[in-house]
Formats: sequence, structure tokens, C-alpha cells
Amino acid sequence: MKTSGILGILQRYDFSFFIISILIFLVGILNLYSATHTTTVSWLQGVYKVQILFFLFSVFVAAMVSFISPKIFFKLALPAYLVNTLLLVAVLILGHKGMGAQRWLVIGPARIQPSELMKISIILMLAKWYAKHGPVNELGLKELIVPFIMVFLPTILIIMEPDLGTGLILMLIFGVISFYRKLKWKTIFIIGLITIVSGSVMYKFGLKAYQRRRILTFLNPDADTRGSGYNAIQSKIAIGSGKASGKGFMKSSQASFNYLPEKHTDFVFSIFNEEHGFIGSFFLICLYLVLMLRLIWLATAVNSFFDSIICVGVMSLFFWHTFINMGMVMGVLPIVGLPLPYMSYGGSGLLTFGICIGIVTSISNSRKFF
Repeated sequence: MKTSGILGILQRYDFSFFIISILIFLVGILNLYSATHTTTVSWLQGVYKVQILFFLFSVFVAAMVSFISPKIFFKLALPAYLVNTLLLVAVLILGHKGMGAQRWLVIGPARIQPSELMKISIILMLAKWYAKHGPVNELGLKELIVPFIMVFLPTILIIMEPDLGTGLILMLIFGVISFYRKLKWKTIFIIGLITIVSGSVMYKFGLKAYQRRRILTFLNPDADTRGSGYNAIQSKIAIGSGKASGKGFMKSSQASFNYLPEKHTDFVFSIFNEEHGFIGSFFLICLYLVLMLRLIWLATAVNSFFDSIICVGVMSLFFWHTFINMGMVMGVLPIVGLPLPYMSYGGSGLLTFGICIGIVTSISNSRKFF
């Protein structure tokens, strides 16, 4: 017999995604404090407090989203996509400039980064498209034209900000969702060729000089040890010095002596690795894997194809952020400036991940509530 009232809701509510997210955040906030407690920059000394407020707000939003029926997400997919696209256009015209980029809309005291919210919109829009228009059989190039255009338009707008990392994430999410929808082997082969050719053209004509330098630095960081290769070299020094068990909490020399720039955002994993070594990093990676495996399980457990695609899309969002961030700080991928989920400082990222957690929790709860 099902219990009614609040107790019944709590018994049927899926807390698993919140629990895993909170565990990763707790690791992240301790690491953020450790990375910034010795800094001479006054505002950096308090970022962990701001991060806690950001996280609490993101959890509140996630909780609210978790009680929305997935049918509402289906209806909101197109309006959300159109609004976000208009916001991306507005960013290029009216956006706030900072650190060489124009990525934010400033509305009073609030700063909005539409590129972050576009990640969610793309997942919902692709899920709706493939659920409504996808054929029963495997997809060919013809069936990919419309969804590709859906993703390509905001991707170009985001790259123009410039934000190559987020643009790359959108294309990777599109690739994972399309592959999950089932592609013909011929289509996969042709897409591979197109990717290679377009990547070469993009490198020669589409990337800015500093973006090309990042790729060259990835191939040979020792060519400019004091310039473009500095971050990559210092990051690898931090990771290597951690060895098996690390130096211990709050004992990172790279953080203490401020050798590693962006230690609170892009390179938080380097500091974590230095202090906790391979063992600590393995534990952190396992937490991310539990989250992703839970999302994959949910994708197979739901009856709605729309819900299933959303779960795969959210899984791919977390996977690519984690994989690319860890890869770039270890020197196996170029540095593109992507945050590590729940570890890197930043309110926009926490809100994006929080909304995603709320959506998949809603999908899981829909098996019992809606």
C-alpha cells in the first residue's frame, strides 16, 4: 500500500541524483577552499562562500524543476530553444565584455550566460525532434539535416563570442544523441570524413590566433614555457607531484605559491590531484561514473523515447565536461576552458548542472508520480 501525503512523496522520490551531486560538490568546495585560501587576491579568498550560495540556489531550482512533469518539458523545448537563440544574438550585440570575450547579458545585478542554458535547450530540442520525427529505422544523412541545423546555428553564435569549448560541447551532445538514435554505418563514415575536413578548414580560417596557439601548445608545450605553454606545464607538474596519495589537504605548492593560474576554475582538478594523488582522483572519477551510469540506467528504464533521449543528453553533457576538463589539465587534450562539474567555480555552470539534475529526477519520478 502506498503511503499518502508528504511521507508518501518522500518514499517515492528519487534522491539519487541529488545525493551524488552533493557528494561531488562537497569534494569540490573543500578543494576550492584549499586552492584559494593562500591567494593574495582578496576576492578569491571568499569564492568558496559564493560557490556555496550558488550551489544552494541551484539545488533549490533543481528541486522545483524535479516536480514538473516531463510532458511540460516536451512543450517547452521549442520556446526555450527560440528564446535562447535570441539571447545569444543579443549577447553579440549588447553583451558584457570581459577577459577578451563577450558571453554575458547584464540585467541589473544579474549576469546571464545564455550559452550555458543553450546546452539544456539543445538536449530538450533534439529529444523532441527525434521523438516526433525520427524514423523507425537507422538514420541517414537526410534525417540529420534538420537537427544538425538546430545545433549548428547556436554553435556558430557561441563560437563568435568567442567560446569554442561550449560550441564544441553542443556538437558533441548532438553526436552522442544522434548515435544513440542509431545511425547507419555509412552515415557514421561520412560524418567522420566531414568532421576531419571541416576541422582542418576551421583550424585554418575559423579559429583566432590564440585558439590556434592552444592547439600548438598542446602538441608541444615546451616551445613556449613562459607564454602559451605555461599553464599546461604547471598543471602537469601539479598532477605529477601528487603521486599515489598526494601531499595532503591544503598542501598544494602550486596553489600556495600561485604558480598555476585559474586554479579555481579550469585547473581545479590539477590542485585536487596534487593534494590527493591518484587514489583521491580515482575516488572522484568513480563518483562521476556513478552519476553517468545512473543516467544510462534511467535511459533504459523509462518508457518514453523523449525521456530516454534527455537522459542520454544529460549524461553526455556531464561526460564531455568531465572528460575534456580532466584531459586538458593532464595534457592529453588542448585547453579549451571547460569547467569540471561541481568542482570548478562558477554560478552559471552550477545552475546548468542543477537544472539538468532536476529534469532527470523529474523523469525518474514520473514513473511513480505523473
